Amino acid sequence: MTAPASINPAFAAQVHDFKADWPEPHSRFLRAELPPPPDLPLDDILSPRWAAWVRDAAEAKSSPPDYVFAALVAVAGSLVGNTRWPSPWQGWSEPPVIWAVAIGNPSMNKSPGLDAVLVPLKRAERALREKAQAELTDWKGRAEVAKLVESTWKEAVKAAIKDGGDPPSRPAAANPGPEPVMPRLAVSDTTVEKLAVITAGQPRGTLLARDELAGWLQGMSRYSGGGSDRPFWLEAYGGRAYSVERMGRDPVYVDRLTVGVLGGIQPDRLRSLLMKTDDDGLLARFLPVWPNPAPIKRPNAQHDEAFIDAAIARLLTLDMPTDDAGQMRPWIVPFADDARDLLDGFRQQVREWETGAEGLLLSFIGKLPGLSVRLSLVLAMMEWASDDAPQPRQIGAYHFGRAAHLVESYLLPMARRAYADASCGKGERAGRRLVALIREQGLSRFTARDVMRLERAGLATADDLNPGLAALEEADIIRAVPAPPMPQGGRPQRLFAVNPAVLRGAA
Repeated sequence: MTAPASINPAFAAQVHDFKADWPEPHSRFLRAELPPPPDLPLDDILSPRWAAWVRDAAEAKSSPPDYVFAALVAVAGSLVGNTRWPSPWQGWSEPPVIWAVAIGNPSMNKSPGLDAVLVPLKRAERALREKAQAELTDWKGRAEVAKLVESTWKEAVKAAIKDGGDPPSRPAAANPGPEPVMPRLAVSDTTVEKLAVITAGQPRGTLLARDELAGWLQGMSRYSGGGSDRPFWLEAYGGRAYSVERMGRDPVYVDRLTVGVLGGIQPDRLRSLLMKTDDDGLLARFLPVWPNPAPIKRPNAQHDEAFIDAAIARLLTLDMPTDDAGQMRPWIVPFADDARDLLDGFRQQVREWETGAEGLLLSFIGKLPGLSVRLSLVLAMMEWASDDAPQPRQIGAYHFGRAAHLVESYLLPMARRAYADASCGKGERAGRRLVALIREQGLSRFTARDVMRLERAGLATADDLNPGLAALEEADIIRAVPAPPMPQGGRPQRLFAVNPAVLRGAA
């Protein structure tokens, strides 16, 4: 969109001159109100060995430890996947899948911080794929033999039928067995169809790890309602059954679609995404991690690569049990009574946090009980994977208490920081979007109709736009000015002038 003067010169020429002095505009619409990042309570939520490893890995990568931690819980959750699900009580169970987004400028070493965990994951996958490749080579040999046996058997059946005799039974050698599946512990860029095939053949689930999530998130959350892949990803977070059916292809059925997500995004891209989307359901599933930059210094520590390799290898030993029908299913890890008591109190606290919250922050807060249940299992399994402790058979107060503390002291304040631009009331949210549009297009004047014609998220209808117009008028950012009568009569357009300070501050 260009300024109305360039869109409709005749109309712009008739606009009455309006030269009243402007007061200073309210600053809350002109700059982001960014809360400071919370401190990551590593020693309160991780075992001493894990806490030390995260710090050493972060220093070795010149990255904030927050990024390493985000990668750690996302990767650990994806490795546990469908092998273990926590359950506070009957009727409520959660897949331990975690979606985490590392927010920061390019110089903050997001990718190196995430790679501290992703590189060992890729090493583990490479070893598994080498083993699977040998099994696949053997299977292909058996498959070729099976084709010959099958062909010979069919000929024998035809001959027996022709001679009036009993057809021979199908030889066992005609069946080479199921084709080995190539393990995929992480994928970076794949279609929904391909990912469905991967998760159908790998029931424990997998991880989507992308260096930049902006494009993927934009496609999932655009104003038009999401796009055809959105339902897939909503189910991938919840671990529910899903079928992918596309024209010209056989349907793919996944019993429990479970995919973790991990990647980075720059603050400007996140802010643009928040301003251009009305649908916050998918974004609210992410753990936003936006710390301050790490100090610039030469690393003094070398993190223990063998430690993380061993922990990943141990998590990979987890298997899915089978039910009476022979179907693979998660092993349910129940909550102990003391953990249920803590969960009851936490849910009440969440209800209080929801008071006064709006938009994306409200949606994020509403998902915190389920998130805390997931994290309690992930943290418990991480501790099991790092030493010789027995595998947890239930979630106790110790496990859930750490997860609740992480949520309250770190994840919720971090969400308030990351989603500040999308956590305000409807009027302020629309006002911020309108200011972004004014600056983007360099508008000194505009009409309400011009704005709505753009069909921008949160500004496309009068019900969306009017609260924003009112908020910006009150903040002395815009003001209504007299508009000329319409050429053929009718109701005049609503014309607004923009405080020049708004455009001066957009440079």
